[in-house]
Amino acid sequence: MDREPTRYNGKPDTVLALVLDCVDLDRTAAFWRSALGYVSDADAGEAEDGGGGETARYHRLLPADGRGVELLLQRVDEPKLGKNRMHVDLRHRDLGAETARLLAAGARHTTGEMLREDGWCWYVLEDPEGNEFCVLQPPEEMFEA
Repeated sequence: MDREPTRYNGKPDTVLALVLDCVDLDRTAAFWRSALGYVSDADAGEAEDGGGGETARYHRLLPADGRGVELLLQRVDEPKLGKNRMHVDLRHRDLGAETARLLAAGARHTTGEMLREDGWCWYVLEDPEGNEFCVLQPPEEMFEA
């Protein structure tokens, strides 16, 4: 896959990547591939259907077209404790449909309560390892070109 790292007009010599710790690398990779529409990086020796096996330490996920932010999953021994200091926001025009899709893929509600602020609506969810993320519906004007 051709890879064009995302730099967001920041430093031209710096690439943005997100790293997420997890205990179950394959389960977490399967969830985030489904949630984001990403694919496994075949160049890292990972199978498209799940990945690096029992001894792998990392699983690299990329947008299917190779352009965008890399998500690197890192196997750790200890389970997640406490609240994330940083989280992923997934912004979508149809909050209900996207939330249902993510729940079907293995996410869980943290409270089940929809939150609202300044025209934004969202739910706080967790991936199968308990990492919090938000699925949001921005105000309609955010979708206008």
